This record gives sequence, structure tokens and C-alpha cells, in this order.
Amino acid sequence: MKQFFKMMFASALGVLLASGIILLISFFILIGIITSLSSSSDYQPKPNTVFKLSLNGTIADNAEENPLSLLLGEKSNTLSLKDILSAIEAAKYNSHIQRIYLEGGLLITGTSNLDAIRRALEDFRESGKFVIAYADYYTQGAYYLCSVADRIYVNPLGGVALSGLSSQTTFYKGLLNKIGVDVLVFKVGTFKGAVEPFMLSELSEENCRQIRSYQEGIWGNVTSGIAQARNISVEDVNRFADEGLMMAGPEELVAFHLVDELRYKSEVEEYVRELAGQNGWKLTTAGLDKMKYIRKNSSKSTNQIAVLYAEGEIMTEDLSSFYSTTQIISERIADELIKLKNNDEVKAVVFRVNSPGGSAFISEQIWHQVNEMKKVKPIVVSMGNTATSGEYYISCAADKIIAEANTLTGSIGVFGLFPNATGLYGKLDLTTDAVKTNRYADIGDLSRPMREDEQALIQASVERTYDIFLTRCAEGRQMTNEQIDAIGQGRVWTGEQALAIGLVDELGGLETAVHSAAGLANLDHYQITHISGSPDFFKDLLGKQLAEVKLSIVKETLGTEFEHYQTLKMIQSNMGIQARLPYELSPL
Repeated sequence: MKQFFKMMFASALGVLLASGIILLISFFILIGIITSLSSSSDYQPKPNTVFKLSLNGTIADNAEENPLSLLLGEKSNTLSLKDILSAIEAAKYNSHIQRIYLEGGLLITGTSNLDAIRRALEDFRESGKFVIAYADYYTQGAYYLCSVADRIYVNPLGGVALSGLSSQTTFYKGLLNKIGVDVLVFKVGTFKGAVEPFMLSELSEENCRQIRSYQEGIWGNVTSGIAQARNISVEDVNRFADEGLMMAGPEELVAFHLVDELRYKSEVEEYVRELAGQNGWKLTTAGLDKMKYIRKNSSKSTNQIAVLYAEGEIMTEDLSSFYSTTQIISERIADELIKLKNNDEVKAVVFRVNSPGGSAFISEQIWHQVNEMKKVKPIVVSMGNTATSGEYYISCAADKIIAEANTLTGSIGVFGLFPNATGLYGKLDLTTDAVKTNRYADIGDLSRPMREDEQALIQASVERTYDIFLTRCAEGRQMTNEQIDAIGQGRVWTGEQALAIGLVDELGGLETAVHSAAGLANLDHYQITHISGSPDFFKDLLGKQLAEVKLSIVKETLGTEFEHYQTLKMIQSNMGIQARLPYELSPL
């Protein structure tokens, strides 16, 4: 019997070891498969191929493929602006592609991204090639983008959601009062509206004024762009929106010359096929997934211009893992800047920024490395849809700042939020007791009201941070603190407005920034290297799984009280000193 148990134990151990080895081998095989799936060889289109660009999903500056999703056959709904622009440029120079077919869908992105793609399409058309657009139903952003096409079609039962811009703010003051939470607000800046949801029930007059200002600027550019592309008046575009004709029959679209004809999708694709000179009955197309790998004539120069992407809120990676978000700007960006500064092959850097701001502390760390970079080699900032508050902080030291006309930037201001949850603690029958060695050892304790002397300390800290922010901007823009303060105070500006007041140097997109960086570095020939500041995929994957487990445990433990907890976490994400955009922005 003793021998039997020995043999059984040895067999079990062998099975476990074998299983472990097989699991390890399987893991490495999986890594290999994922790597092969996420890479692709150069694509060579056949003659008369049509580049079909499906405008469906969100657009990020440098969206990266999720290798695990590729393995599972899942299709991402996030498009890469970098890939779209690269594909359109490649199509322009490829003799086998004479047409681009835009298919409108549920497109969600900022106006600046749309402007960049519109310019690329206009450049494609100037080469003598054609762009055709079709949609079952155009969202406002998709139509603005497609308005540059040579011919625009919509389904006979479709429409165009051309209605204008709106911005909505959610206010938490009433909810917080109900659950027993008071929020102490510390800020500098007349227009710093990020704190208003916690202290008011509606927008302040100053905040309304700045929202109206940037909306009118962006909408003016959008309507002018549509009117010019369609050879109609701006007044007609606004009349269509004001009369609510988006809800009328699609015949109104033809009457207003917003579209050329009402056609079914099959009819449009047959027309595109004939226009491209294709034989057969089915339209032969190449999507973005192929076109981004089209072979290009690249420079053989060893000189590099690095494009570093910083997209998302500015926060620590620890905080982002709790909220299961991957689009963040952390101190990882500062580390990337150090690497680029010390890379002798990199002659200039384009810093592509797209963020509403966030942590003032991390903004300072990144600003420092931008300033250090400038001492060694040129660095040019390219602003995307949004580059406000902390994002302007990290941009202001660059040699040059380039923004789109509809970029939202500025918002030079600082705030801090500190909740007092004594009412909530009472509702949950929670009590606390503290023992401390010094007077301010428990400053910021949620379970008690904050004393006046503590409030004075925090307000002084916020004002000191604002003074530093002003100084950084003044030094970078070669202005005085007083001049920056006059256009600061948390005020949000469009890129067009920012150019007029000296916050940016030039209007343009990423391509303009690259050319500018090349000029500053005296480069005639160079290669462009794209660098993502996003977290490592597998590390991020594990982080998200752990975050989901944490959240599940908290939900199970708190039950119906989870909603109160979630509100507190939302406030805590804004705790500390922040340089952040005042509100969420709706896409066009």
C-alpha cells in the first residue's frame, strides 16, 4: 500500500509538471501567434483598386491594435488618425488606386481630427483622383468630413444630422447633498469651470460666455468648410440646421445641395465600380486594414524625426488601472522624452498632444523633460482635438506650438476638490476615531469637516501652483506672467483664437509640425518614427483584469450603497491639485 501511494504521488507530480510545461509552451506559442497577427507585410494593390474608408467608430491619434482581439477575430471600433492620413497619402501616389470611397457610419471624434482628414482628401483630389461618399445616414461629423467629396450620395430613406453644436454639463451638487457629501472647492481662474458641477446647479455666466465663444468659432469653421466644398452659402447651411430639416425628407438634402443624389448603396457601389474601370459585378476595394501597410518610398536617411503621442488624461498609472482606462498620460511620457533626447539618431521631436489635462504634478514632470529636450534638439508640439490645462502646461516649453483651427486649448488655471463625507458616513452608520502626533497629520480626512486654517493652506497651495503654471507659460511663450494671466484664468480658446493671442505659433496638423521640426533641425531628408506613450499591452491587460476583480469585490460588498461609493471615487479622481478642462466635450 505504501508503494502504491508513492507511485500515485509520483504520477500526480508528473502530470502537474507536464501540465505546467505544456501551459508554458502554449503561452509562448500564443505570444508568437499574436505577434505574427499584429504585424503585416507590405500590401500591393491590384490595378483599379478602390480605397474604401469606412467612417465608423472613434478616431484616436495613434490607436494601436489589440493583438488578443486579432487572435479572437474581434474587430476594433477605434480608428487611427495616423493610419488614415498615411493611407490617403499612399493612395495619392499609388498608380493602381484612382478612387477613394467614403462610407459614412457612426463616427465619433473631434473636429480637429476631421479637419486633418479633410485636408488629406482635398490633397488626394488635387492629384486628379476622385472621392465618392455614401451613407445610409450621415452623422454631423461624418458629413462634415465627406463634404469634400466629388460626389455625395445618401440612401433614399436616409438623412444628414446637421443640427449645430451643443455642450451639456452634469451637476452633482444636488446628488451629493442627498448622499451627505459636501465638496470644498479651491481654484484660481474666473473661467475654471471644472469645479462648477460640485458647487452650482447651472453654468456660471462666465462659463456660458466661454462655451458660446468656442462653439461659435468651431461652428463658423464647420459651416464655412461645408459651404465652400458644396458651393453653397453659410446662410443656407445654418437655415437647414435652424429649421430642423434633419428631420425632414431626404429630398431637402438635394434641394439644399448638401448631397448630389438619393441612391441605394448597391447603386453607388456599382457606379464606383464603373468609374474605377473594374470588370465583374462586385466592387473590388481595399480597406484601411490593408492600405496602412501599402508600400511607400521612404527615405534612406538615418536621420529620424520622432513623433511621440500623448493622448488621454494626465494621471498616475496606478489610478488608471483602478478605472480600467488605457488612454492616459503618465510619467512614462517623461521617460520617453529622456530616451529621445539621448538618441543621437533622432534629430528632432514632434510631441503630439491630445488631452483635457489632469494632474498638475505629472504635468510639471513632463514639462521639465520638454524643457530639457529643447536644450539638445528641436521639439515641436502638434495639438489634436484638445490640448488644455495640464496639456498646455506640458506644451508651453516647446520650440514651436502648432494647433488646428478648431483645437481647444488654453484653460490655464488650477483647482482642487476635497470632499467632506460626514453626512454619508452617518447614513452608512460609519464612525471614525483618529490619534495623531501633529496638527495637520489628518488633513483631507473625509470623515470630518475641514477647518478654516486647513482650507487656507490648501488655497495657498493652489495659488502657488497657478503662479508656477503662469511662469512656465510666460517663459515658454516669451511673455510676462501678467500677460499670461490676462488670457489665462481658466479660459478655453480655439486654436484660431489662441493664435491671435500668442498661445500657439501656427495653424496646421501633424504634417505641418513635422515639416517645422525638420526645418528647425536643418533636415532635408529624414525618416519619421512613431512612438506610443501607451502602457505595455500585456501589463495593461493584467492591470485591467485586476481592476475588474477589485470592482467586482467592492460591488458585492457594498450592494445598494455602491452608487454612493462610485460618486466618492469620481470626486477623488479630481482630488489634489488639477489642471484640467472644465467639462466633457461632445464630438461633432
